[in-house]
Amino acid sequence: LNAKAALYAIAEITEARGIHVPVMVSGTITDKSGRLLSGQLPEAFWYSVQHANPITIGFNCALGAEDLRAHIADIGRVADTLVCAYPNAGLPNEFGQYDESPEYMARLVGEFAQAGLVNVVGGCCGTTPAHIKAIAEACAPHKPRIVPEIPPLLRLSGLEPFNLTSDIPFVNVGERTNVTGSARFRKLIKNGDYTAALQVARDQVENGAQVIDVNMDEGLLDSKQAMIDFLNLVASEPDIARVPVMIDSSKFDVIEAGLKCVQGKPIVNSISMKEGEEKFLHEASIARRHGAAVVVMAFDEVGQADTFERKTEICARAYKLLVEKLDFPPQDIIFDPNIFAIATGLEEHNNYGVDFIEATRWIRQNLPHAHISGGVSNLSFSFRGNEPVREAMHSVFLYHAIKAGMDMGIVNAGQMVIYDDIDPELRQVCEDTILNRDPGASERLLELAEKFRGQEKQVKEQDLAWREWPVEKRLSHALVNGITEYIDADTEAARLTVERPLHVIEGPLMDGMNVVGDLFGAGKMFLPQVVKSARVMKQAVAYLMPFMEEEKARNQAAGIAGDGRSSAGKIVLATVKGDVHDIGKNIVGIVLQCNNFEVVDLGVMVPAAKIIETAKAENADIIGLSGLITPSLDEMVFMASELERQGLDLPLLIGGATTSRVHTAVKIDPAYKRGPVVHVNDASRAVGVASSLLSPEKREDYA
Repeated sequence: LNAKAALYAIAEITEARGIHVPVMVSGTITDKSGRLLSGQLPEAFWYSVQHANPITIGFNCALGAEDLRAHIADIGRVADTLVCAYPNAGLPNEFGQYDESPEYMARLVGEFAQAGLVNVVGGCCGTTPAHIKAIAEACAPHKPRIVPEIPPLLRLSGLEPFNLTSDIPFVNVGERTNVTGSARFRKLIKNGDYTAALQVARDQVENGAQVIDVNMDEGLLDSKQAMIDFLNLVASEPDIARVPVMIDSSKFDVIEAGLKCVQGKPIVNSISMKEGEEKFLHEASIARRHGAAVVVMAFDEVGQADTFERKTEICARAYKLLVEKLDFPPQDIIFDPNIFAIATGLEEHNNYGVDFIEATRWIRQNLPHAHISGGVSNLSFSFRGNEPVREAMHSVFLYHAIKAGMDMGIVNAGQMVIYDDIDPELRQVCEDTILNRDPGASERLLELAEKFRGQEKQVKEQDLAWREWPVEKRLSHALVNGITEYIDADTEAARLTVERPLHVIEGPLMDGMNVVGDLFGAGKMFLPQVVKSARVMKQAVAYLMPFMEEEKARNQAAGIAGDGRSSAGKIVLATVKGDVHDIGKNIVGIVLQCNNFEVVDLGVMVPAAKIIETAKAENADIIGLSGLITPSLDEMVFMASELERQGLDLPLLIGGATTSRVHTAVKIDPAYKRGPVVHVNDASRAVGVASSLLSPEKREDYA
C-alpha cells in the first residue's frame, strides 16, 4: 500500500510538471511463506503496481540469493517489464555480520543470469564493493532476460492474484457486503458491529465469491468513513483479503477513499458519462492512477440506456474515450449495459432481457478485451416476494447471458437454482419471457407465478421424492444440489453394496462429481454451488475414511503389500502455488493410501521449493502435482524445471481439471529430462501408474 501511495504521488507530480521519471519497484520476501511483509504473493504484488509502468520490478534483501531465486522466477513469468534482483548476503549472524562471501553470492546470482531470470542485478544488506564486482563478473557472459508478451487478461489481486482466464465462465461477485442490498449487513454496520460484518465477508469468500462487492451508500451512515473502516479491517483478515475488492458507491469521493485503503488491484463500481465526458475521464484517470479496473455504466447525458442501440452506442463511445484519451487497458474495462425489470405489464419493457443479451454479444465482438457485468436481481423486480420465480428467472437469464459473453455479475449465486432443476413449465415460460419469444409470454409468467408464490416450503417437501431413488442416484442428486443432510446414510447404504469402501468413491461419488463438472462447464451451475458440492463430497469421504483405514490395517497385517515392504511407495502430493482447489488431489491421496502407498499431502498453494524440500526430506519415490486453474499449468512447468535444475529424477505425476496429456507432453515434459512426467486422467488410474513407475521393468515404458 505504501508503494502504491508513492507511485500515485509520482504520477500526480510528473503529470502536473509534464515530465517523465523512470521508476523501479522492489519488494521484500520476508520468510519461507513466499509472501511480502504485507502478505501478498509476488504475482499479486505485480498486479498491484503494474499500472505505474515501472521500468523494473523485483525483490531485494530477504533471506539471501538462494531463497530469493524462486520468487524472482515467479514474478518474471508474469511481468512484462525488466526484472531486478539485489539480495542481501544472507541473514545476519549472532554478531550482526553477514557471512555470504562475494564468491558465494556471485555464483548464485550468476545462475539467475544464466537461467535468463533477471535484467538488473545488485546487492542489498551485507554486500560490499567486492560482492558487486564479483556479481557483475559472474553475470557479464549471460544475456539478459527476455521480457515476455503477456496476454491481455483482466488481472486483479488481493493478497493473491486473480486472472480472468477462458476456463472461468463467470466471476461471482459477492453481494452481501452491501448495505443497500443486505438488511443484515446494513444493521451490523449501522450498529458498529464490524466483527460480525467481517464474518459476512468471510462467509462469501468461503462460499465461492471470487470478488467481494463493498457498498456503504446509506443515508444515515458516514459512507466514506464506513468504507475506510471496513476496508482497513478486511486488510487485516488474510482469509478475506486474499480476494480482490469491488469498491461500490454512487459517490466518487467514497470510491476514492476506498481506493486509498486497498493494497491489491480492485474494481471501481462505477463510473459513467451521465455528467459528461470531462467528469467521466477525470474519474477514470483517478481510478487508473490507483491501478483499478472500472465498471462503466451504460449511462450518458441523456439517461440510462434501455435499448440495444443505446447500450451499444454508449459503451462504444466510452470505450473509445478510455482507450484513446487515457490509454486505459481495454481488459480493465467492465461494461454494465443495464439489466432492467421485465414482465412489468408494460409492452416496452418486454425486450429488456433480449437487449441486454444482444448488447453483451455485440460488445464482446466489437470492443476487444472488454468485459460485461450486471445486477441480475433487477431483472425479476416485478416478482419480489416470490423467490422460486425470481431464482428461476436469474438462472435462465444467466444461462443465456453467459453464452453471449457476460462474464461477471453481482449475484447471490449460492442460492440460485440449478438450471436443469427448474420446474420444466416454469423454465419454459421464463425462457419465453426473457427472450421475448411471443407477446403473451409475460402474461403467462405472471399467471404461473401465482402457483409458486409462498410455496418455498412446499416445494422443499415435494423435493424429498428423490429419497425414494436408488442410492447411486441419491448420491449424485446430493452432490449436484449441495445437500449434506442425508449424505452419511446414503454413503453407508452405498458402502454395503460394494466390495471395498473405495469403490463408493471411485463409483457413485465420482460419477456425481462428473455431473457437477458437466453442469458447471455448460453454465448451468456456478462456483458457489460447486463449492457446496465439494463439501458434500468431503463429508462422504470423511465418513468412509475409518472403513478404509480399517481395510488398510487388515491388508498390512496380512502382508498384501505384495513384496514384503511396509508400503508400496511414498508419494508427495500438492496443489501447486496459486491454486486453492484440493478435492481432486484429496481423492487421489485416498485412493493411493487405500492401495498401501504412503502419502505426504502438503495441501494447497504449495511453492515448488516446499514440494522439492519435502520430497528430499521424506525420501519420496514420486511427486504428484494438482491444479484446477489455467495459471497452475505455468507453475507445473516451473516445478518441472526446478526438479531438473536441482538434479532430481523422481517421477512426476500431473493431474487436475485444467491439465491435459498434450500440455504435459509439450510443455512440462521438455522441462524435466531427468525423470518421467506422466499425465493421470483420474484418481482410479493413479495406482496403476504409480505402481508401474516404481517397477524397474515397467518404468521404462514411461521414459
